[in-house]
Amino acid sequence: MGEWTVRDLVGHTSRAILTVEAYLGMPASVVEVTSPVDYFRLVLASTGAPGAVAQRGRDAGAALGADPPSAVGEIAERVLARVHSASGDEMLTTPVGGMRLADYLPTRTFELTVHTCDLAVALDAPLDAPAVATAQSLELVGELASRSGLAAPLLLAATGRRPLPAGFSVL
Repeated sequence: MGEWTVRDLVGHTSRAILTVEAYLGMPASVVEVTSPVDYFRLVLASTGAPGAVAQRGRDAGAALGADPPSAVGEIAERVLARVHSASGDEMLTTPVGGMRLADYLPTRTFELTVHTCDLAVALDAPLDAPAVATAQSLELVGELASRSGLAAPLLLAATGRRPLPAGFSVL
């Protein structure tokens, strides 16, 4: 898990939920980012301080307190209630620009799904993510690969024809 502990990764993963709440609290006046793919491409193109993501994960892990599972459950319950009461048309402010909630949520599903898989691997638990979440995440991966010129290697690997090149990532 690189420089993270399991607690750090749980903290980082909880941020995928917490950012929905935080960004809804910062309404945007204009939509500047129109899709989940554009969001990731802009995030990846932005420069941040080296180690900033890792430090935010460690800080978020520490903020979960003495009972991380309960803390994450409370966060999820609170934020999901807010999402369920929303129409999806709400405009929120992200670090890369204004977005509609409906366009931002798939980026969170992707983060939650990928990091849940990371945690399963780290804990030697079954890799079993919900079908709707994995389908949405794979769709996003496919779009990112297509826009980055990486769709062919991904398709060949996914169909057992070739392994992925070392270090392959659509991100």
